[in-house]
Amino acid sequence: METNRLQYMSPLSSRYASKEMKYIFSEKKKFTTWHELWIALAKAEKELGLDITDEQIKEMIDNKDIVDFEVAEAREKEVRHDVMSHVYAYGKRCPKAEAIIHLGATSCYVGDNTDVILMKEALELIIEKTVQVLVNLKKFSREYKAMPCLGYTHLQPAQLTTVGKRASLWMYELALDVIELERRLEDLKMLGSKGTTGTQASFMDLFNNDESKVKRLDEIIAKEFGVSGCVPVSGQTYSRKVDANILSSLSGVAQSASKFSNDLRILQSFGEMEEPFEKNQIGSSAMPYKRNPMRSERITSLARYVIVDSLNPAITAATQWFERTLDDSANKRISVPEAFLALDGILNLYINITSDMVVYPKVINARTMEKLPFIATENIMMEAVKKGGNRQDLHEQIRVHSHEATLRVKRDGLNNDLVDRIAADKTFGLSKEEILSAMDPILYVGRSPSQVEELITEVIDPIIERHPQKNIETEINL
Repeated sequence: METNRLQYMSPLSSRYASKEMKYIFSEKKKFTTWHELWIALAKAEKELGLDITDEQIKEMIDNKDIVDFEVAEAREKEVRHDVMSHVYAYGKRCPKAEAIIHLGATSCYVGDNTDVILMKEALELIIEKTVQVLVNLKKFSREYKAMPCLGYTHLQPAQLTTVGKRASLWMYELALDVIELERRLEDLKMLGSKGTTGTQASFMDLFNNDESKVKRLDEIIAKEFGVSGCVPVSGQTYSRKVDANILSSLSGVAQSASKFSNDLRILQSFGEMEEPFEKNQIGSSAMPYKRNPMRSERITSLARYVIVDSLNPAITAATQWFERTLDDSANKRISVPEAFLALDGILNLYINITSDMVVYPKVINARTMEKLPFIATENIMMEAVKKGGNRQDLHEQIRVHSHEATLRVKRDGLNNDLVDRIAADKTFGLSKEEILSAMDPILYVGRSPSQVEELITEVIDPIIERHPQKNIETEINL
């Protein structure tokens, strides 16, 4: 531990990501997956007629979870090749199988196929956590679907909406993200056993130019890992557009999370809503009264990283030459795992916040009622027209009264007296009581409650049903 404190450690590992996600991209998981791929290759080659024994395969299976890191690292210092170093270490562990480990394959057989397998598992975890956020938002949105609040355009008060309807916007964006992630997962293909330039020439040689066996080899390997198939063509690697597409989809989740976190930060500033605040949590070292939206701010911060990081594989995909170049490797080792780790941290926070968001109905109502006279002017004008008023004249009078009432509030710090002004204006022919009858906020939320229910029934529930809830680790560092 002391040695670790003398070296840089990524906050993604030490502070933000969950144990599950960190394990997926750990060295142990990576190299044991290499072992599993070598086992799958050997089993498939045996099935297709190569001289490989059950004893050799059993030896490999018995040792698949053991990684001799020291042996591999010492060997890599000599040969400067990570895959061959682990072929060597696994061979020493499995002497009977040593001669057939990695038979016919190139480095990308384990490297690229492992990357696909790890991304598959990581995508599944991201989907699980995103769906958990949907579960939380569904409950919240339904509970507050009929609570009127100020809606904003240009961050200026506009017409009313409801607290639950606003949450439905966050929910719908995440639903779009889940659908996109599901498609990425469904379309994901392994590289398979394509050889040095993707021609499968080495396997054609192994199987005496029997193309049906070479094609069958890919099918057996993909099935072993629960993937729908292998890419139809490749160079030495699978197309780096796969990484670009997946990170673009992760960026989409980050964008949705960031929109939510920014909205909540503003609402917390308004005093309408808050993220959870621990009993002994300190908001500021200098100002003890502060209740800062630290978790939402962290979502914003990490989301920015994921969004920018998604450019890495896009540029990599654009700059690959012919059948492959190695300039993808160093970048890929960093950009792909870190996108998953950072998004995992975002979703941990998102789950935590939405599980216990705080709403202040009295503040929401007070802020709504302050602006409601302006919002209600259309209805007031229509009532005055019914009593014989001229719409154009009434519109001008409301415009004048509204601006005078606004000046009174903003310049003089006084209350909004628009209702009294209109009641005193004989042009409208309305009593104060008649005007106040139009001041019920629920009259101005439109179909908000119904829209919430329709979204839940038609979009959200089918997603939740496809992904039954599991026990997900979401512990966060405050």
